[in-house]
Formats: sequence, structure tokens, C-alpha cells
Amino acid sequence: MQHKIDTETKIAEYLLQIKAIKLSPSQPFIWASGLKSPIYSDNRLSLSHPAIRTDIKKALASLVKEKFPNVQAIIGVATAGIAPGALVADEMELPFGYVRSEPKKHGMGKQVEGDIKPGDRVVVIEDLVSTGKSSLQAIEALRDFGVEVLGLTCIFTYGFNTAKQNFENANCPYFSLSNYSALVNVAAEKGYITIPEQQALSNWASNPEKWSQDLDQQF
Repeated sequence: MQHKIDTETKIAEYLLQIKAIKLSPSQPFIWASGLKSPIYSDNRLSLSHPAIRTDIKKALASLVKEKFPNVQAIIGVATAGIAPGALVADEMELPFGYVRSEPKKHGMGKQVEGDIKPGDRVVVIEDLVSTGKSSLQAIEALRDFGVEVLGLTCIFTYGFNTAKQNFENANCPYFSLSNYSALVNVAAEKGYITIPEQQALSNWASNPEKWSQDLDQQF
């Protein structure tokens, strides 16, 4: 358990340090859904930092080995999951492929790329899980292709109950290196946010929709 906490904290600190995750509860970001959010995540920035990239790669590979020891191949979700997936596959010396959001409209019309075969036991790699909707669409495509999806691992998750329920309904376990709760704690300890901001951020996690609606009353 201590190792898990240490990893959550270390990864959260990395993401804050390189500004892959930005926190702004008083001037929130607006997601494509229209939801107002105090957090913006772009974990692809970690790829530009070799030492951090290596630590994330090793941590993801360790998580895959621990949770899914029978894995035969690694699959990245296009596009943000391709690079970390390829790094993990290289670290584990396993075949790598990736899954598109939809089949190509030209050529062979593939949705699953790489020398991946029906029956292979695969683990899916994502950079971020929010509601889990796009990840689970990719997993459904992989299952339709005929592979056995053992589960999914990612760098960061918001930890929404919706995501947990969606993955449970899809019978697909998922695990993350770090999460929103750990990130907020680290941000407070390191002085990235004030105490009132910490409270506002915690309130968002418990009910993002209500937080978005009540934003004007929080500050």
C-alpha cells in the first residue's frame, strides 16, 4: 500500500511540475461537453521530459506486470495512448498495436493496427481516464476484433464514480498510476493552491455537474 501511495504522489508531483496538469478553480476550463472544470490535463507533455517519461514508463510496466501477468501484447488508444503504450511494450518486450476511434476510411479499413491477432491477451494503455467513455469504446472495438482485453492502465484518472461504474458494467478492470485526490493533496502541500482552492477542488470531484452550476457562488 505504501508503494502505491508513493507512486501516486510522485506521478502527481511530476505532472504538476511540468504543467501537464493545470489547476484553476477560480477561472475554470470549459470541456467539450460544456462542463466547467478546475483542472486541465495534457499528459503528453511528459513525453518531452526524458527522466519523467522513463519513470512513467517503468511505473506503468510495473503496474501491468502486477495486475495482468498473463498479458501477451500492449494496445495504445489513439492518439494520446499510443506513445505511452509503445514505451510500455518496449519496456516489457511485448508486441504493440493501437486502436483507432473508428476504422480507417481508406486502405485496408483497419481499426486495430499492428500485428495483433484474435485471441491475444492484451492490456490497453491510456494517458487519462475521465468518464471512461472513449476508452471503453476502444475496448469494445478490440473485443469485436477478437482479442481478450485483460484490462486497462493509465497515467492519471479523475476518479469519477461514473468511470468506475462504466468500467464495472463493461467487466473491464482499470488501474491508474495517480489520481485527482492525490494530485490535490500534493498541490496543497507544495503550495500550488491555497486552502480555499483545495476545498473548491475537492467539491468539484464529488459532484462536477453541481460544481459547474454553482461556480459563481464559490468565489
